[in-house]
Amino acid sequence: ANFLGMCPLVALSRSWRVALGMGLAVTAVTTLTAPVNWAVLHYVLLPNHLGYFSLLVFIIVIAALVQILEIVLDRYSPALSSSFGLYLPLVTVNCAILGASLFMAQRGYTLRETVVYAGGTGLGWTLTILVVGALKRALVFASPPRHLGATGQTLLIMGLLALAFAAVPATSP
Repeated sequence: ANFLGMCPLVALSRSWRVALGMGLAVTAVTTLTAPVNWAVLHYVLLPNHLGYFSLLVFIIVIAALVQILEIVLDRYSPALSSSFGLYLPLVTVNCAILGASLFMAQRGYTLRETVVYAGGTGLGWTLTILVVGALKRALVFASPPRHLGATGQTLLIMGLLALAFAAVPATSP
């Protein structure tokens, strides 16, 4: 498991509506950009022996699609757009989105596998931000150690979630 894109998890998991909106935005951008990046990689970069430009091209494709998403959200849901604040443009460099495209290229996925993997990555990230938000809400009356604070508490929750998802079931001999 790859635990990527933690910055928005820390900042946007306070409200379930904002968390869900951000999760859906990440899912949409990931699901749209990975197949586009797959096509650019397989039809433009690799045939011309320019695979070493893939990271740069992937970031440009992601940035363009995030700008389009930001314009659409500004037009049709200004309240949700303003609640994202600075974090929606930062989706451009969200590790989860870029990671999906890079893993797709590294693992040699087909187009179909890329679409399924990208959608699953986005939905997994959405589930994670919602679970972190729910756990933070459940701990609202907990008093963390003074120097830990809310951010430290969130990072501990995410660490415990990572351990839970990484748990390997015992096998019988």
